[in-house]
Amino acid sequence: MCLIGHASVKLKTQNFTVYIDPYANLDSKLYEDKADYVLITHEHFDHCSLDALKKVCKENCTVVVPKNSKCSDVVKEAVPNAELIELSEGETADLPNLKITAVPAYNTDKPYHPRGLGIGYVVNAEDVTVYHPGDTDFIPEMESLKGKVDVFFVPISGVYVMDEFDAVKAVKTILPKIAVPMHYNYLEGLEKDAEKFAELVGDVCEVKVLL
Repeated sequence: MCLIGHASVKLKTQNFTVYIDPYANLDSKLYEDKADYVLITHEHFDHCSLDALKKVCKENCTVVVPKNSKCSDVVKEAVPNAELIELSEGETADLPNLKITAVPAYNTDKPYHPRGLGIGYVVNAEDVTVYHPGDTDFIPEMESLKGKVDVFFVPISGVYVMDEFDAVKAVKTILPKIAVPMHYNYLEGLEKDAEKFAELVGDVCEVKVLL
């Protein structure tokens, strides 16, 4: 698995390839593997990208989006033959060798991501559980994931999402095996020091700075 940039993540197994919020660094060779599955957390341009979907999707890929969002229209335009799955908080899609659960994602003290706009994803494949929270602050619902996550892709930039200090609180709440900082240093105004975040996490878990 890898972080391509911003909140764009690639998960690859022997049998299939998953992208979450493909958008960043579209010229990257990491997109050469066509997607069997794409997960989109919400409709903002840096998470739901028409150009990215056209680039990465197989013709018959499966795309998971938040229910009642503009993402569905973008998917239908970009990949007309895709299987479209819409999920609300708490709903699960059981796919071949892949389980995807939608979890809450929202801002607590900012206007950008009200509850209901988007979701995060807990993805289980080949006995590995990955949590991609989408654009969110540190929220109480994260407590339910304590001890259940292997890899936590955690936003750290602040402004639209939690900052590095709340990101540390999230890590200490969830206690993943590995935390990967994301959503920083790609768009202007979102500059952060991921190594500083790693220092703040300390020995709570392993931190992998991939960018």
